[in-house]
Amino acid sequence: MCRKVSIKGNCMTNKRRTGAVGYRDAKGGNLHAVIARKIGERILGGEYAPGSLLPNEAEWGRVFGASRTAVREAIKSLTAKGIIHSRPKVGSRVEPKSRWNMLDRDVLSWHRTAVDRRHFLHSTQEFRRLVEPGIAELAARKRTSAQVDQLVSALESMKKAKTHDEVVSADVAFHETLLASANNDLLAPFGILIDEALANLFDFTTSRNPHYKQALKLHENIVRAVVAEDPAAARTAMLALIKDTDQVIESLGKKR
Repeated sequence: MCRKVSIKGNCMTNKRRTGAVGYRDAKGGNLHAVIARKIGERILGGEYAPGSLLPNEAEWGRVFGASRTAVREAIKSLTAKGIIHSRPKVGSRVEPKSRWNMLDRDVLSWHRTAVDRRHFLHSTQEFRRLVEPGIAELAARKRTSAQVDQLVSALESMKKAKTHDEVVSADVAFHETLLASANNDLLAPFGILIDEALANLFDFTTSRNPHYKQALKLHENIVRAVVAEDPAAARTAMLALIKDTDQVIESLGKKR
């Protein structure tokens, strides 16, 4: 079935101690999350390499001015994220990078903070080239009528967006809607990457892209292909959009 759809144009500091995390400002159960973030950022930032033995709970407690209970909860959280492995009477060691859960929102955020931004942007684009064309293709094959309406609405929101934040939010929502339209449960976890990584990418490129209207047209081509149930055209349209973003990133590099 082919539907005819009208698409109209249109960032806690504590100066008392190096490494302190402002624990007095962390209320209740949030304290262990703050400690987990600080330790996680140190690990992903390379201060503690994979295989390294980490300070024990008492040492972390002195670093952060926190109780061993709070530190213990932070260690449990990092263990659940695949960042570290703890053993009684041995301590905690950093796990190999291959075990880090990069689909965890916190881990991805710590990674983004730790690496050079341009490196992160290029990594995001590599991820997109591998995954998003397939998502678009599946969406063209499997989308429902309701999802078509949602995708068209997401495109219209992009066209109506006026402020920088509105544009970024609408762009992220478009890609999340496309992912949902692929109707594949195993792809669902990639929603976190789209929400976090693509939001960071779009935040960088939106205000630096002199041809934003062209990018809107490229998004429109994706919608047309999905509406027409044309998987090949949807894949081609997504690749064109990703190439356009590549060019924006590369052009900025040449200006420096």
